[in-house]
Amino acid sequence: VQLVESGGGLVQAGGSLRLSCVASGRPISSYTLGWFRQAPGKEREFVAHINWGSSTYYTDSVKGRFTISRDNAKNTVYLQMNSLKPEDTAVYYCAAGTSAIVLRTTPTYWGQGTQVTVSS
Repeated sequence: VQLVESGGGLVQAGGSLRLSCVASGRPISSYTLGWFRQAPGKEREFVAHINWGSSTYYTDSVKGRFTISRDNAKNTVYLQMNSLKPEDTAVYYCAAGTSAIVLRTTPTYWGQGTQVTVSS
């Protein structure tokens, strides 16, 4: 499976961006899909995931601002990011795993990342 992210860019604080991640190679409907991010000088951190039944989970710092969704027909997972803050600046990666535990620990597949920069 190849994952390709898009939608990153430069936005002012308070603005919004929508990230997309398209999978190719095989259907991803049975996978748990997620987003991670890595800020400069920091370790990669979990942001959100969505399982095959569309149950979602978010890290505390993005709850109420970010929304993860999926479209299995398009083999795509999205991350709608609202009320962006400078501390959201990072490279955002999508990932896929056979379960939430696999996704959170050792994702099976990773995308190449897309840069999100939030200016103050």
